[in-house]
Amino acid sequence: MHLTPWTIAGAVLLFVGTTVFTLLVGLFVVVRLPPDYFVTPRRPRPRHPLKHATIVVLKNLAGFALVAVGIALSVPGVPGQGLLTILVGVLLIDFPGKFRLEQRVIGRPLILAALNRIRARRGHPPLLPPPDGPS
Repeated sequence: MHLTPWTIAGAVLLFVGTTVFTLLVGLFVVVRLPPDYFVTPRRPRPRHPLKHATIVVLKNLAGFALVAVGIALSVPGVPGQGLLTILVGVLLIDFPGKFRLEQRVIGRPLILAALNRIRARRGHPPLLPPPDGPS
């Protein structure tokens, strides 16, 4: 396979673009979370059951699509943030034990402190630690 300068430039542009996009989406999500997101086990559901079912199906489809794209981006030679994309996809998918897993990850003092620094820079209140997390 012959690599031209345009091919290399396109791969670098794709890598930088996916990295920036993933970071911006991550920052947006972290800032928009309610402070008690990791404390309250139940999330409020939309009143209309069809609307709720549609949101759940679309969210899970997006999650599976991101996992598939992340796996493709993890192949050597393919530019992009594969593991980060897989992580975002897994966070969108509903599965048993997901909330507990989120609490365990956020319960780590360094992770919680880093997320709260990001929120403070944007003028949002800090995330509350999970019940069995740091005090």
